[in-house]
Amino acid sequence: MAAFDTFIGLEVHIHLLTKTKVFCDCAFEYGAPPNTHVCPVCLGYPGVLPTVNREALKFSYMVGEALHCTPSEKTFFERKNYFYPDMSKNYQITQFQEPVGLGGYFEFKTQGKTKKIRIHDIHLEEDAGKMIHDGNRSLVDYNRAGTSLLEIVTEPDLSSGEEAEDFLQAFRQMVQYMGVCDGNMEEGSLRCDANISINKKGKGLGTKVEIKNMNSSRNVRIAMRYEQRRQARAKKTGTKIVQETRLWDAENKKTQKMRTKEAAHDYRYFPEPDIPPFIPDEQFKEAVRAAMVELPAVRKERMKGEYGLQNDMVDFLTAEKSRADFYEKVIASGADKETSAKWMKGEFTKLLSREGLDISTTNMTPQRFSDLMKLLGDGTIHANIAKQILEIILEEDKDPSVIISERELMRPAADASGLENLIKEIIALEPAAIADIKEGNQKAIGFLMGKVMKETKGSFDPATVRAKLLELLGI
Repeated sequence: MAAFDTFIGLEVHIHLLTKTKVFCDCAFEYGAPPNTHVCPVCLGYPGVLPTVNREALKFSYMVGEALHCTPSEKTFFERKNYFYPDMSKNYQITQFQEPVGLGGYFEFKTQGKTKKIRIHDIHLEEDAGKMIHDGNRSLVDYNRAGTSLLEIVTEPDLSSGEEAEDFLQAFRQMVQYMGVCDGNMEEGSLRCDANISINKKGKGLGTKVEIKNMNSSRNVRIAMRYEQRRQARAKKTGTKIVQETRLWDAENKKTQKMRTKEAAHDYRYFPEPDIPPFIPDEQFKEAVRAAMVELPAVRKERMKGEYGLQNDMVDFLTAEKSRADFYEKVIASGADKETSAKWMKGEFTKLLSREGLDISTTNMTPQRFSDLMKLLGDGTIHANIAKQILEIILEEDKDPSVIISERELMRPAADASGLENLIKEIIALEPAAIADIKEGNQKAIGFLMGKVMKETKGSFDPATVRAKLLELLGI
């Protein structure tokens, strides 16, 4: 590909987390029985009167703010006309001439560098329904028809499938942080089409081809790689590249022709007569500003400086807003920054993953985790006990101090002398094990350690027990 430049622009569609659809009062519930969340408005019956969901507009302007777009002072909706097998009225209510936001940019990390991608526009529209193909018949579920859908159109500033994948992952994290979309590509709440062209070095844009049906950021990367190679072969052999829409076949890992690419005039846009223009007033603008949150990139830099953590640890903590919020509340309660981060990334995350739990819906509150880290830090408990308490909290919904008291997990007061006397007693009671150790059998040391840990109910750190045992054995 060294002889060619690659130009990739994305059309990212996100379902906004509104309680109802964009132009009617129907709820949207993923996985609901087919055609149970429908009404005359979203089915496009004659004579119906659509009304705009104000929350959808607020979320749209929030995304525009995050992407540094110029917000529209007067936005209106239009009808985009062509045959949709999964939209019964055969047009889509969308925005074309006056979208909610124009221009702007998005910065993200890719291949160790920061890249800035220009945003062409963002516009609010309704989603279509869903086709279900069953053998030799096709069924239509209209539950999704009319769902609030925001489309973000980038300029063709991406140059590889890897960059496209990194862009999507960073964008997904941003909208999840903002609470405007759950970012679930598997369920279709975040979807992406890509426009790609290649041309000889320095010759500018080539003939654009649109790729659809990519349901993961990984598939976007693989599809872009395939299309780069396909178009490069065409250039080298003198085959004409046609402006068209192609489908990504994930099973066979290749693109297939779907239809000739439409131009804007093919859609016969005209103003939606039933919806008046929207002019955001000062109250609406203030609501948008008040709803904005600290975005992931800004939060990473702040937390790195504030807590003195390494890049990989900050990346882990800020990967999800709920995790970053949890950590900062733990630190605000007085726990050690580094220890808390280490335990969150290690034992706590492993436990959550094993149990299939989410950090925001467990019995482990930031205060409980902070208390546990303090007990660990001041030597009241050791690491093995802390692991036990983690599990017990998730199971029994109790504070660490209550668990320690109920199960007598606190280290004995006369720790050093008490441990030494106990080990001496066990050594005296296990002459066979001592003989094995003298003959070089290391397993016997583990046997004696097990006896000590059992007698002390695990209240001593294993490393401390082993060191004292070897000292008394003269090893």
